[in-house]
Amino acid sequence: MFRAVARIFRTPDLRKKIGFTLALIALFRLGSFIPAPFVNFGNVQACLAANSGTSGLYELVNLFSGGALLQLSIFALGIMPYITASIIVQLLRVVIPHFDTLYKEGQSGQARLTQYTRYLTIALGVLQSTTLITVARSGALFPSSTGTSACSALITNSAWYAILLMVITMTAGTGLIMWMGELITERGIGNGMSILIFTSIAARFPGSLWAINQSKGFETFLFVILMGVVIMGLVVYVEQSQRRIPVQYAKRMVGRRTYGGNNTYIPIKVNMAGVVPVIFASSLLYLPALIAQFNQPAPGKAPAAWVTWITDNLRTGDNPLYMALYFLLIVGFTYFYVAITFNPEEVADNMKKYGGFIPGIRAGRPTAEYLDYVLTRVTLPGSLYLGLIALVPLIALGLFGANQNFPFGGASILIIVGVGLETVKQIDSQLQQRHYEGLLR
Repeated sequence: MFRAVARIFRTPDLRKKIGFTLALIALFRLGSFIPAPFVNFGNVQACLAANSGTSGLYELVNLFSGGALLQLSIFALGIMPYITASIIVQLLRVVIPHFDTLYKEGQSGQARLTQYTRYLTIALGVLQSTTLITVARSGALFPSSTGTSACSALITNSAWYAILLMVITMTAGTGLIMWMGELITERGIGNGMSILIFTSIAARFPGSLWAINQSKGFETFLFVILMGVVIMGLVVYVEQSQRRIPVQYAKRMVGRRTYGGNNTYIPIKVNMAGVVPVIFASSLLYLPALIAQFNQPAPGKAPAAWVTWITDNLRTGDNPLYMALYFLLIVGFTYFYVAITFNPEEVADNMKKYGGFIPGIRAGRPTAEYLDYVLTRVTLPGSLYLGLIALVPLIALGLFGANQNFPFGGASILIIVGVGLETVKQIDSQLQQRHYEGLLR
């Protein structure tokens, strides 16, 4: 193992790629601590120190930004606008036929879709930065400290030009992060956007674990570490699990050459949807709390009955109703996203076009029905697995008093393991090209 790591740094090309990636990661983390213009840095730090957890409405964005959101830094929005834009463009392939046509055109069409994703990212950056600044001005960014002087004075200048400059700065920060991610993909190692998300989440691990150690003691801290190792092992096992459907291709003669006749398989992963259903479910469950927050009554008046019900049941993750809805939404969104991204009829048509068939299954419609049958059965354990992993931080919220950014569960552990596996595979393949030996024997 240590010799394999030494080979990585003895390979000039690979050493330059890893060094370039680490340099951009350092710049990304530096930007997460530089405050935006007209932000009172001292008040922000005082509010962060007084609030052990994050706001219920901004947990996911704060997680993906590495804590930069609540610091109102120039990289406050992180990579979240790009993630949202990518998901929207992917879903629009089902609604808009032109997008699906561009996707099927190959490299040129997908380059157009990437350009649309960039434009949508900037638009979402403007929208989200405006919302964040509005919430910060109202003093609702830290709900548990609403009304205190420090948390109500996070922004030093409320003039229109100051707000405009802050919106431009945060949106430009999102564009810069997007450019850095593409540079890492092109000149570094691994997928750039995934690496930056990995960095943001991993940066919060020490703080989350140390908070558990301080509040619950060393025994609980050690138990959480051991539980985290078990969860990571289970996540790696499930993420690598797949159902392989055998496919055979008939031989055909073209001139004097014989083509086809080989055997392959269609890999159907247990978790084909990745972390997207967790993001969908989290965002959808935040909407009622967001609507209730903007419908608070005037001082001295009682809130409406529906606002009280939402505040009591859908505000915090340790509520049983919240957990049940969260789990059911993840299961439903998993089936929805898999149905969009994997089309059995398209796969069956492509197999028929090139002379492929599944042994014992007729080509054409029977093949599509068989693939749909297998996909439905494999997706069930995958959706249940996603739901259970997503509930781990919510259970930890009740057991250990941790916030919902508990490191060993939810979107964080799925992204950490997924990006880690993908990056190790890329390093392993590049080592095999140069030394005929991979990272692991």
